[in-house]
Amino acid sequence: MTTLLDKLWAAQEIVKSADGRSLLWVDRHLVHEGSHHAFAKLAARGARVAEPRLTFGVVDHYAPTRGPAASPAIARMIDTLEQNAAQHRVPCFGLNDPRQGIVHVVGPEQGLTLPGLLVTCGDSHTSTHGAFGALAFGIGATDVAHVLATQTIWQSKPKSMRLTVTGALGPGVGAKDIALAWIAKLGTGGAQGHAVEYAGEAVRALSMEGRMTLCNLSIEGGARFGMVAPDETTFSYIEGRPYAPKGAGFDEAVAYWRTLNSDTDAAFDRDVTIEAAEIAPIVTWGTSPEDALPVTATIPNPSQASEADADRITATIDYMGLTPGKALTEVEIDQVFIGSCTNARIEDLRAAAAVLAGRRAKVPGLVSPGSRQVKAQAEAEGLDRIFAQAGLEWVGSGCSMCVAMNGDSVAPGKRCASTTNRNFRGRQGRGARTHLMSPAMVAAAAVTGRLTDVRPMLKGRDAA
Repeated sequence: MTTLLDKLWAAQEIVKSADGRSLLWVDRHLVHEGSHHAFAKLAARGARVAEPRLTFGVVDHYAPTRGPAASPAIARMIDTLEQNAAQHRVPCFGLNDPRQGIVHVVGPEQGLTLPGLLVTCGDSHTSTHGAFGALAFGIGATDVAHVLATQTIWQSKPKSMRLTVTGALGPGVGAKDIALAWIAKLGTGGAQGHAVEYAGEAVRALSMEGRMTLCNLSIEGGARFGMVAPDETTFSYIEGRPYAPKGAGFDEAVAYWRTLNSDTDAAFDRDVTIEAAEIAPIVTWGTSPEDALPVTATIPNPSQASEADADRITATIDYMGLTPGKALTEVEIDQVFIGSCTNARIEDLRAAAAVLAGRRAKVPGLVSPGSRQVKAQAEAEGLDRIFAQAGLEWVGSGCSMCVAMNGDSVAPGKRCASTTNRNFRGRQGRGARTHLMSPAMVAAAAVTGRLTDVRPMLKGRDAA
């Protein structure tokens, strides 16, 4: 019997080559400012975008969140995307478009991301869209040009892996904690060569926002992409969105979408099970997403690690300015960031605001909503006022401090509690020290000025 991966792959496969690779049809191709190289390749060949109606431009990586573009070079990159989109008649959510935002927030928000589709983008976190039961993965610059020119892509089918999260999550524990917990358990190469299908009661209980967070972080565990089979939660989220099917077309689509699941007796190449009750709020202590521990733990001691790991742990602790054996809750921070394609949707902002309401932050920070529509909704709900009254800066939508490409960055040696997806050296700025965690955990850290277990702060409050 077949897995969800089998069904999706077969639906997109046009032909298979002698070496086993598949030529796949691409239903949605999302491009951003970094796609200018691919458009230049088209221009050099005198070619046009094959399917302009299936290609969508989004200004996000370099989008300024506080005033004008950070430099003339960045302003040119933004202008170049908008010019390329106009030349090829590609819809573009540019800086002056009310639909602008982070590409992996905007796609689902606009109803561009639908079950059964193949979604590509020149960005590694394209896996986010797999939350809808879609094939979704990041591609390189050469592949971006190929998709623009042909609306197809050559790919090798990955192995299948099912990651089941059984039971119910405890208070203050969410999708970000699930993701960091399994990556810490299996390592950044734990799912290498596999497509991960998330299953189990805890996954089914997640909202679409939570499922997107889970799939977003799949690649940090080495997966090619992540997926969740669509269900009523998925259909309710999609219905009524601008690009979603309407009327009878929606009903027909849902009938097909209901078939997009793994058969009950489907065999996976790998099966992993995690108990939800065993997952606590997680923070990272090092420079890889696998360097993650429950917030109640202590910094690892290299002397207690294997010889193979000791040197890496020592170097990591040195870079992060930490002390072996120190309680994570004693680690002081300098600033916070709430945003990114991982955790900048309305649910994420609500969770952070639930912690911050009536409290004052001890450190400065930025809150960058995932899109202009999220920003408008948050302001309609008064969340922006909660952040401002707490002492955090409410800014525009874009990738912002996650990639530090637009002028928003963490200074050398400074420590940031962040809702982003990567804590690599220099990711948030040269010499920056990043601790990954959920929005509620970042809010707790802002209030106390140190890494903090959010659970006691949630008592009596409505927060995910």
